[in-house]
Amino acid sequence: MAWFQDSEPTTRDLLVGVYDLTHYTRYCLKTPDEDVLSLMRGYFCLTGGIIQQNGGRLIKTLGDAGLAAFDAADSDTGVRCFLALKEAGDAWLRNQGYPGKAVVKLHMGPVACGLVGAPGCEILDTYGKTVNTAMLLESKGFAITPQVFRSLNAGVRGLFRKHTPPVTYISVDTPH
Repeated sequence: MAWFQDSEPTTRDLLVGVYDLTHYTRYCLKTPDEDVLSLMRGYFCLTGGIIQQNGGRLIKTLGDAGLAAFDAADSDTGVRCFLALKEAGDAWLRNQGYPGKAVVKLHMGPVACGLVGAPGCEILDTYGKTVNTAMLLESKGFAITPQVFRSLNAGVRGLFRKHTPPVTYISVDTPH
């Protein structure tokens, strides 16, 4: 049984991916609500299908954001899937006339998984530091944490380069 089919709460090591769209708020302000819904239905049908076809799970969506996960043992497949999701999703959005693109952020580690919600309407959800780290990761396109990078084979690692934030200077009196 796949980790996401287990109805009992569990903690598992997962590759967690968060993705959302640039310019979404501006788009919503000038677009009829029904058209926004139609766009997001199509987008999440496409991206959720890519995730599902590769053995992962789209956990949930909220507006323009999606939260998805793969078993940590499948990190190479998961990372390649998120790269494909970004490429296919961005192309699809362009074809729909959407003015932005997806931003994808990945982290790996222990995640609490279980069903939550109103009785009889529970849905699978994920919680913990790993999910929060993925959500707060800085990115303008596609970013992975060192934990994800270290889990990848050499072929997938070759798709990434190290990014170090620019050096900043602080006064000698400022604690760090």
